[in-house]
Amino acid sequence: MREIVHLQIGQCGNQIGSKFWEVISEEHGLNATGMYEGDSSLQLERVNVYFNEAHGGKYVPRALLVDLEPGTMDSVRGSRIGALFRPDNFIHGNSGAGNNWAKGHYTEGAELVEQVMDRVRHESESCDCLQGFQLVHSLGGGTGSGMGTLLINKIREEYPDRIVNSFSVVPSPKVSDTVVEPYNATLSIHQLLENTDETFCIDNEALYDICFRTLKLTTPTYGDLNHLVCMTMSGVTTSLRFPGQLNADLRKLAVNMVPFPRLHFFMSSFAPLTARGSQQYQALTVPELTQQMFDARNMMTACDPRRGRYLTVAGIFRGRMSTKEVDEQMLAMQQKNSNYFVDWIPHNCKVAVCDIPPRGLKMASTFIGNNTAIQEIFRRVGEQFTLMFRRKAFLHWYTGEGMDEMEFTEAESNLNDLVSEYQQYQEATSDLDLGAEDEEEEGPSSPVTTKSQSRVEVQLETVNETSKGTEG
Repeated sequence: MREIVHLQIGQCGNQIGSKFWEVISEEHGLNATGMYEGDSSLQLERVNVYFNEAHGGKYVPRALLVDLEPGTMDSVRGSRIGALFRPDNFIHGNSGAGNNWAKGHYTEGAELVEQVMDRVRHESESCDCLQGFQLVHSLGGGTGSGMGTLLINKIREEYPDRIVNSFSVVPSPKVSDTVVEPYNATLSIHQLLENTDETFCIDNEALYDICFRTLKLTTPTYGDLNHLVCMTMSGVTTSLRFPGQLNADLRKLAVNMVPFPRLHFFMSSFAPLTARGSQQYQALTVPELTQQMFDARNMMTACDPRRGRYLTVAGIFRGRMSTKEVDEQMLAMQQKNSNYFVDWIPHNCKVAVCDIPPRGLKMASTFIGNNTAIQEIFRRVGEQFTLMFRRKAFLHWYTGEGMDEMEFTEAESNLNDLVSEYQQYQEATSDLDLGAEDEEEEGPSSPVTTKSQSRVEVQLETVNETSKGTEG
């Protein structure tokens, strides 16, 4: 079995994570205490990917629940599925991170992190063949962002060859919960860039829009938003949890989705999304699902995919349907909108099909796209960061925990580099169009960023000057 260890960190991470376990235990036919009540042998065939089998046929999620304050843990314990989790896997501090990344990463979080790593080792050692780790956290607060990235670093050190995959709630322009969000998010992205293999970006604004526009909910609650995220998470992990016609594990997904190691931030969407009242007025078909999942209004990330280009795409279809039809629809979609896909990656749509639909639906599909338009989010966070950092606003909270201003400057330039990398690949065309003359001038066409080019030139100049000196 290819097992996955799941970590949920901070208030946001724990709320989304608990909802996720609710959704997938239902899909596997488990009740609120982890006993099997399902009706199909397929439900248990690969249940070990996320659950450990315990005494008396009880299934226990392979999940760690972490927070720096006890409040969230208590509400999970008291919830409908509180009895599902192993009591040893609730790990909490008592002081909270107070929306401060430095507290989560350097002081409070660092005191708790060894305890968490002990449990991670314990869970990992009981696996037959560990596939990787998935992390659910938000980037705007203190615990999810600061301690979340600290944990990712520790896991990376200890399990360098395992896939690390994060579901990160990124701050959105209209829904801001804390003033220092741009600081926390920039410092986190700085870490995620180096240490995760795939990051699914989710943001509240896009989720609100979907609830409001598509699902026609006038006052969406966090429960509604979390449910949307969980449908997507359940979709992304379907091909790991059920025997499908085409299987994709975390590593296959990463290899097919990430053309350049730094560009591993994905936008996702889910279909069908229809308002309660209008479900009976439309038939669920493969073309309808394909249409919806590429729709900009269904994206869980507040940036418009039509402003960028798709580097890679993965679609996961669930339910009884013809694989041939799925392939044809995906191909038709690609040909019809060919200028929204980069032409220098042929066949950049990957499809997985699984027979088992989500609860209450005949068929559904989940979409994962690596689109250059996601730079909009990073660009916006970067601009807000610069506004505050120029005046050194709120900085004493971070330096007081022992952080250095240099770290802020580094994080900022790393974020700006990421944005310009996305921009560069968005504008890149396949070099087949170039005439022979151009090629002679250009030399071997390599995607070197302007920065590194200038660095190379500087080095060459210094080499030339030193050689002149020696000649002299």
